[in-house]
Amino acid sequence: MITFLDRNFSQLNDFLTENTFSKIFILVDENTHEYCLPLLLGNLETEISFEILEVEPGEEMKNIQTVNQLWEILTEMQADRKALIINLGGGVITDMGGFVASTYKRGIKFINIPTTLLSMCDASIGGKTGIDLMHYKNMVGTFSFSEQIFVYPQFLETLPYKELRSGFAEMLKHGLIADQSHWESLIRIQKLDMEGIFPHIQTSMNIKQEVVEKDFHEKNVRKTLNFGHTIGHAIESLCLAKESPILHGEAVALGMICETYLSYLEGLITETDFEMIIENIKKYYSFIDLSDFKEEDIFDLLLNDKKNVESEINFSLLSGVGSCVFDYHCKTENIKKSLEFYKKISGF
Repeated sequence: MITFLDRNFSQLNDFLTENTFSKIFILVDENTHEYCLPLLLGNLETEISFEILEVEPGEEMKNIQTVNQLWEILTEMQADRKALIINLGGGVITDMGGFVASTYKRGIKFINIPTTLLSMCDASIGGKTGIDLMHYKNMVGTFSFSEQIFVYPQFLETLPYKELRSGFAEMLKHGLIADQSHWESLIRIQKLDMEGIFPHIQTSMNIKQEVVEKDFHEKNVRKTLNFGHTIGHAIESLCLAKESPILHGEAVALGMICETYLSYLEGLITETDFEMIIENIKKYYSFIDLSDFKEEDIFDLLLNDKKNVESEINFSLLSGVGSCVFDYHCKTENIKKSLEFYKKISGF
């Protein structure tokens, strides 16, 4: 359930009162510790004892080593099966915190309080938890719903522009795969700031929630949420391996450009739609230099994508503005053309 918090966080306090938890563990990174935790603690009204668990920020921390440290801390603090983990942070915190909770003692309860646009509109919703394996994105994880998602949009006021833009990519994706009117509303936004984005957040969250409710374990329609992510995750993984990480939304924007072109090459969308979509994505995102990446390295990652079956690369591609097909197998030649197209328009 998604609940928007009032200024006093009364809905969160009601939730804690209505449930019996032995102890609360609040997972933060250094950024949310500084900018978000004081507001949470200032409004927290509970007699339940709590501890703060802090990790360093960044995708590079979303690994089994960090998870093992958190498991050990929970064990040392004698967390039992009635403990609650509150994940206060962006996508890394909600992904990793959910994974820790869903595996510790075979599962304890957790809630998500997303603090970035990316985590509000994407990572905190849908019950996917996970960590990276080496430089492969989200290769280890579970399907496990949080008890609640509590959203306080004012947290976005603490975000730098690049983080807002990162989350906006997932919102654009939601419009492209499922809701043409949402897409059209988003591309009319002239300035990516709290005022421009705020009215559209709940629509994006609802789109993802509705898709997930139809297909929790990603057997069919939930796969449409992977549009832009097959190529996007490959590039994000390569950047991570080179120790020059890019934001998830930047990778998704790149992936959406390539996969929109793929949709056109495969005859799924018209040239008019293809050009319109690319031009609108380019309005918000600068290009990423792919010149240092070998084609074979990109394909190695594409072939290792967790959505694949029997070495077939499974794409989710647009079949129109607001509609998407999944489990689509593209010609290898067209995948290469999509990467060349991106390099050509990027100018690198």
